Amino acid sequence: MTEIIKSNNDSPLDNFSNCHEGIISHLNEFGQITDLVKAATSARKIADDTVTFFRVAVFDHHAEEERDLFPAVLANAKPGEEQSVVQMMIDGLIAEHREIESQWSRIEPKLVKLAKGHLIEIDDTAVQRLVTQYTAHARLEEREFLPLAEKILGRKDPELATLGLALHTRHVIRAARRGLRGS
Repeated sequence: MTEIIKSNNDSPLDNFSNCHEGIISHLNEFGQITDLVKAATSARKIADDTVTFFRVAVFDHHAEEERDLFPAVLANAKPGEEQSVVQMMIDGLIAEHREIESQWSRIEPKLVKLAKGHLIEIDDTAVQRLVTQYTAHARLEEREFLPLAEKILGRKDPELATLGLALHTRHVIRAARRGLRGS
């Protein structure tokens, strides 16, 4: 920051010096504008990408699990304790899907506005809660449910292959609609 040297006596020139201090103070703030514009542009892009991601990937992922994966695992679980454990896990995962989707529905409208360039305030606590909850949800699926599903579906390899093909086909069709290649 540039500093203005003041004289020790009160003279009419002090008014000019004080004026320069104010000008330099404003210019120093102005000097930050490029970084702030970059940050705002980045925030808009992240908001837009996240809205699209939730609409295209997250909701579809939840629907596929609930429509294809969960019923297939439950149908192939051994009656008794294994089936009870699977049902309990599925019920918990579906409840987490609804909670995550509910949290998202409260955040999304502001992100849509931000993506369009509106200046808005976003509840950091709500954002961090969603990130934390989804991360924990995904880790639970990866650590506990998917290994169990692989074990259960692996007993009947054709079931696993059918499930994999159904999921892959849906991804390819969706990707084609979006103009992408592959799955």
